[in-house]
Amino acid sequence: MTSAPPAERGMPLHTRMLIGFLVGAGLGLAANILIGEAAWLAAIIEYVTDPIGQLFLRLLFMLVVPLVFSALILGVVEIGDPRSLGRLGSKTLVWVFGSTFIAVIIGMVVTNLMQPGAGIPDALRDRVMADVAASGTALPTGDMPIGFVEMLLNMVPRNPIAAAAQTDLIAVMFFSLMFGIAATVLNTAGTRNFVGAVQGVYDISLKLIDWVIRLAPYAVAALLFTLTARMGLDLMVQLMWFVLTAIVAMGLHFFGTYSVAIAAIGRRSPLEIFRKAQPALLTAFSTSSSAATLPTSLKVAEENLGVPRRVARFVCTLGSTVNMNGTALYEGVTVLFLAQLFGVELTLVQQVMILVMCIMGGIGAASVPGGSLPVIATILVMFGIPPEGIGIILGVDRLLDMCRTTVNIGGDMVGSVVIARSEPDDEEPVRVVTVDPAPQRA
Repeated sequence: MTSAPPAERGMPLHTRMLIGFLVGAGLGLAANILIGEAAWLAAIIEYVTDPIGQLFLRLLFMLVVPLVFSALILGVVEIGDPRSLGRLGSKTLVWVFGSTFIAVIIGMVVTNLMQPGAGIPDALRDRVMADVAASGTALPTGDMPIGFVEMLLNMVPRNPIAAAAQTDLIAVMFFSLMFGIAATVLNTAGTRNFVGAVQGVYDISLKLIDWVIRLAPYAVAALLFTLTARMGLDLMVQLMWFVLTAIVAMGLHFFGTYSVAIAAIGRRSPLEIFRKAQPALLTAFSTSSSAATLPTSLKVAEENLGVPRRVARFVCTLGSTVNMNGTALYEGVTVLFLAQLFGVELTLVQQVMILVMCIMGGIGAASVPGGSLPVIATILVMFGIPPEGIGIILGVDRLLDMCRTTVNIGGDMVGSVVIARSEPDDEEPVRVVTVDPAPQRA
């Protein structure tokens, strides 16, 4: 195997992605301003940059089904059988799903209000959409449900294999959740062997994603060149609005939802909790990893926040794998932003479907950088949104990854405080059911 060049070996991936973003955007803007619609520029886009970007997207799509199937099953198994987890487990599950639901709602409402993807001239947007359709590389979308009842029915696949073949993500997610719940309830030798095999599928999926993401700097440059050469400076303005929208939504959830939960349920001062939780929050922001922050989270919850050890260990350990408030919020904001950018109108029912998929996608978010990209890309395709738009957000993903990881860890800290409020201190510890080894999710 050929060794990587020294520059690539020593330079962090997110730095190379930023360089790819700047190179692609800079060259694309220069081409848009200086060259315009020259035939040779169109040929470069059609035969060079667009195929490179499409190859990256297809590699992501290839990993969607194995990643979602294995990640959701393992996520449910890590939660464990609610009947054996008892009161503490039930409260933790309510907190995880409740806070994640609120996070995605906030993200989608803020995006609908701020409209970060609006403002592109209709003529330019129509031309870009026509170019995407003419390229033949955009994956087809199925018929979308027109009513709430039909949406619920479509969540249950008649044939899970056919749903996987058609990349019907919400049906695959539902089937995976049911499979995981059944495996957890049975807990026989056969199901334990099955879970071990699923762990292998998950590990392989993570390794493949790691390989694919190594191509991201070049894919980002190609995708950004293609889009900026077509859309010009307007695209960069919309990108700044996207970053602002995501940060505003995360800030509202962090300082709004968490503060209300601390004051109303935990009966403590939000400012006190945020101040004492600073070591964990700063570690999360600097590392962008829930796994790397877990030791600090446990120490802060027990020593700084005064959470009983059994509650802190259970809530923080489980939360580092399934409590992905910030990630789910970010997925919802990203999908709606790109829908607005490309002029794709989403009905209320379709936005409810996105809400459900973002919640379940947060539970199954992979621990590697860009692990949520396959889920985002597939949601885009399901709703007729050009997945090429992923190249736009990858250039600023590092900053937003730091922010959403901080929100994730903040959810663990607040959850431990809230749950500890109603838990006595003199009970036996509750064992967290995990699959070993199970990579933590960032």
